[in-house]
Amino acid sequence: MTSPTPYPELNAVLRELVQSAQAILSVHFVAACLQGSFAVGDFDQDSDVDFVMVTQAELSDVHVGALQAMHERIYQLDCEWAKHLEGSYFPQAVLKDYAQRGKPLWYLDHGSRSLIQSTHCNTVVVRCVVRAHGVSLAGAHPSTLVDPIPVEALRQEIRNVMQSWEQQVLAAPEQMNNWWYQTYAVLQFCRMLHDLHSGTVGSKRTGAEWVKANLNPSWADLIDHAWAGRHDPALTSRTPADPAELERTLKFIRYIMKIAATEEG
Repeated sequence: MTSPTPYPELNAVLRELVQSAQAILSVHFVAACLQGSFAVGDFDQDSDVDFVMVTQAELSDVHVGALQAMHERIYQLDCEWAKHLEGSYFPQAVLKDYAQRGKPLWYLDHGSRSLIQSTHCNTVVVRCVVRAHGVSLAGAHPSTLVDPIPVEALRQEIRNVMQSWEQQVLAAPEQMNNWWYQTYAVLQFCRMLHDLHSGTVGSKRTGAEWVKANLNPSWADLIDHAWAGRHDPALTSRTPADPAELERTLKFIRYIMKIAATEEG
């Protein structure tokens, strides 16, 4: 690992993470890489740092215990980036085969200091990002870690996520009465529609610009304001959403879902 990101302090945290994991896992370590925004290209100083650790097999109880202590120690480093790490430990065979999506993995949530069992990263989308855009930190190159994935498998997962999220949000819109969540929803629905259309996984910035360029231009100001609002999540997550923008966001989600229904497949 040389300089996987433009931020020296983050690179130092990643170096500590990977070297510590290698020391704990020893011969069971296969690879480490970045996925998410640091892979697809719309990262900034507020971004989550999404990583994938690949192991030869399922983690033993001894490995999990040592990794828990490691993540606690890294969380306490005198660097804000250490609190932005998020990622999962994939057995090599599980990551390679997208048919094994949905199985719980050992996962570090953003802002957390300990691993839990979660399906969060075990998706087709994450595999596509690792295969096409993964930033190698150590070990095998990301492009070799995932078998080719049919485009329709990616599109079907995106459709499922969009439909599930729409149902949750419209059933309980009060959950979006949060400036961070409201802006996140706008940008995520832009990205998911673009990815559904293109059959590839892109960035939130790419999705936002594509929607502005190709769909009803009346939504452009909502999208631009969402992009501006994604910064300083420590503040925006504690700030109620603007009522007018919240109402427009609900209408925007309905609009995006109507467009999604017309996409091929």
